[in-house]
Amino acid sequence: MSWRYGRWSVEHAVPFGASDHLAAGDRVSAGDVVARGGQLGTPVRLAGPPDELRVSVGAEVRRGTPIARRGGRFGRPLTAPIDGLLVHREADGRLWLAPVLGRWEVRSAIDGVVARSDDASVVVEGDAWCLEGVAAYGPDAVGALVLAVDAPVDELQPQRIDVRSRGAILVGGARVAAEAITRAYACGVAACVAGAMPAGGLRAVYGEDVGADGLATRDDRPTVLCLMGFGTAALPDEVFRPFVAFSGKRAAVHTASARLFVFAPPHDAVAGAAPALVLADDHGGIRPLTGDAAVLGPQVFPSEVIADAILADGAPVPVANVIAFDVRR
Repeated sequence: MSWRYGRWSVEHAVPFGASDHLAAGDRVSAGDVVARGGQLGTPVRLAGPPDELRVSVGAEVRRGTPIARRGGRFGRPLTAPIDGLLVHREADGRLWLAPVLGRWEVRSAIDGVVARSDDASVVVEGDAWCLEGVAAYGPDAVGALVLAVDAPVDELQPQRIDVRSRGAILVGGARVAAEAITRAYACGVAACVAGAMPAGGLRAVYGEDVGADGLATRDDRPTVLCLMGFGTAALPDEVFRPFVAFSGKRAAVHTASARLFVFAPPHDAVAGAAPALVLADDHGGIRPLTGDAAVLGPQVFPSEVIADAILADGAPVPVANVIAFDVRR
């Protein structure tokens, strides 16, 4: 995990029901719409095969719009019975129309040029500084970087967040708790970035089913990027120092890849290689398990992860961390 400047490729997944997307070669800025469409309901089959189609498949129509003509020379128009999207035409010509239940937009998470575009995804390539984290949650976010802590070991405190930070990407230090995330969301903050977030806070904000691999969504929810892990993780100086130089610069969080992009020239910061990470006590180094081990059941570890544990050498160890010596790794 370290800062790198270069050319990056960002793939934006496009949901089913796209009515429009940019073409390859179009130039975009972070936050620009690259695709839009609607969430579709159960399609209905229209009566009778038409003789002449007046609206192309994939077009959106309003109720009462003539979409085809049927019945020969003295036929009558076939009109749309509902507002919807013409989604399919069978081999015999019969049409299927699906209602549009909601609207969605996909926005670019990087400044650049559309390299590939189809109904499944839009890929944008561009130059930027990039910092990759371990997990991100919520929708993609774009805003100006604002340093909200004084040191990399500090926690992002709720009292340092107010409506003056609306639209910004707040940078915390070692930890951002659920209280700070919900306050930032209420104040209109675009995203929070920090070394870690407590596992209990993740469940409180995103629900009990949330996992450590991230949660990329398009609905209106808080956006959080965990750079190092869960619990508390002070940022190395090599990671924190460029944040100071980038304060006020435009940035974007791409949650699907857990990456932070900063749109600044390559000479705006000096970033060294970050040091190797050492796991906390609840995931200590490899050592032989000697003597008897007592089963403890579920335990709360310093990272706030709850897991089944055994008592080994006087300290609880997650059961998942104990494996046979000769197991294939």
